[in-house]
Amino acid sequence: MKNKFSFKVLHTCKYTGARVGELITPNGIINTPVFMPVGTRATVKSLSPQELHQVQAQIILANNYHLYLRPGVDIVEAAGGLHKFMGWDKPILTDSGGYQVFSLNSLRKLTEDGVHFSSHIDGSKHFFSPKLAMQSQRSLGANIVMAFDHCSEYGISYSEAQKSTIRTLNWLEECAKIELKEHQIMFPIVQGNFFMDLRMHSLRETLPFAKCGLAIGGFSVGEPTKIWLDMLLKMQEHLPQNMPRYFMGLGNPHGLIQAVARGIDMCDCVLPTRIARNGTAFSSQGKIVVKNNKYKADFSPLDPSCDCYCCKNFSKAYLRHLFNVDEILGGRCLSVHNLRYLINLMTNMRKAIYNNDTVDFIKTHMEISE
Repeated sequence: MKNKFSFKVLHTCKYTGARVGELITPNGIINTPVFMPVGTRATVKSLSPQELHQVQAQIILANNYHLYLRPGVDIVEAAGGLHKFMGWDKPILTDSGGYQVFSLNSLRKLTEDGVHFSSHIDGSKHFFSPKLAMQSQRSLGANIVMAFDHCSEYGISYSEAQKSTIRTLNWLEECAKIELKEHQIMFPIVQGNFFMDLRMHSLRETLPFAKCGLAIGGFSVGEPTKIWLDMLLKMQEHLPQNMPRYFMGLGNPHGLIQAVARGIDMCDCVLPTRIARNGTAFSSQGKIVVKNNKYKADFSPLDPSCDCYCCKNFSKAYLRHLFNVDEILGGRCLSVHNLRYLINLMTNMRKAIYNNDTVDFIKTHMEISE
């Protein structure tokens, strides 16, 4: 496995600790920091693999929970794994389903052995254990698979957070017993809620299971941004230097810049495509709600500094028209743009880190991304 996965830091900003790195996987090299589009059900909503190549996505995500329910991991495995099933030849990461179990609070019952839950689709009963979550991801065949963890809610008591942290560590031991395929590797997940001693305990106990990557989970679950920013800053010096650090569930420009400045290498989120389908775009001038009346006769591009297909070919007026008449193309165009915007943001941040201009980059972009 060492030969198939490796990571090296190419440059570290001497002022912030932000890093530029290179993660080598069996399905290609990932330049970090990187934003990863989410394709929950083996597709990034409304976009083809060709369009993902055009926006220069390096790696995409799929979700174990959703694919376990439909079409079933046996179908995906019979098709040759996720890469062949969805026509994507670059790296893929699968979330274990832990977050979905967390978010479906009313449909699940938590035990020390795993989670009993009712399908959000048809109410059918299922049980997810660490063993099943790993075996399922093994069948799906993604390059990076996530350990099955317990993501706890913001605002719970210390004793509840402690139980959750211990549960995640116990589950991690079970996850590590499952042998993966040659082209796969597991990223363990640090939990601990918003208690620093629990975070540090989780980090120390998790590190022995991290072979070429480590995830930080349990952030962006409803807490004020300042809370996770402060905790991440305190954790930064204790995070491993020789492997990528993955912040789970972060996808707004402001948060991405702040996380990378604190040494994060990988991020993902459904946000850019979700808000795109509702008519909102990121841009170099700030957020644009293209459905607004003021764009009715605005024939300028969505973002003149963007090189995506949408910005090169369509005006705000046309995009507004698409949304107002409920044409699918509107959401597709903004999805292309938002992904390209975030991917390009990470590209430019890599350049800034290389040049030790990270601080100036942050100052320049923070007001725009608020």
